[in-house]
Amino acid sequence: MTDVISGLEGELRSNGISVESIDRGGETVDLVYLTAFPDVTVNHQEMGRALRTFIDAAEHDEWEPKRVEATVIRHEDDVQGTWYAEPEWFRGYLEYDISGEEFSARVIETLSEDGQ
Repeated sequence: MTDVISGLEGELRSNGISVESIDRGGETVDLVYLTAFPDVTVNHQEMGRALRTFIDAAEHDEWEPKRVEATVIRHEDDVQGTWYAEPEWFRGYLEYDISGEEFSARVIETLSEDGQ
């Protein structure tokens, strides 16, 4: 399984996500990434690129969906925000039970931005 996480980290990086750390401990994947958009708000397109990486891995049987908890940082001690995605949302999207728009809306609803 370590290879899968390494693979995910590599895929995230190739999709422009600057991974600071990734840990799949337990039932969650904890992702911390350095944003390329250090504004007040978390960049939704950057979130989408990260999510698309997990979706692609699941589509290719390289990752079994589980909860993804992401922390977006501007630099080491400056959290821009957090968001998460539930495993059933990934499965629902992959099985065509929910649309891409619904999947995105669910994740955006979880967004908590520090400093606002």
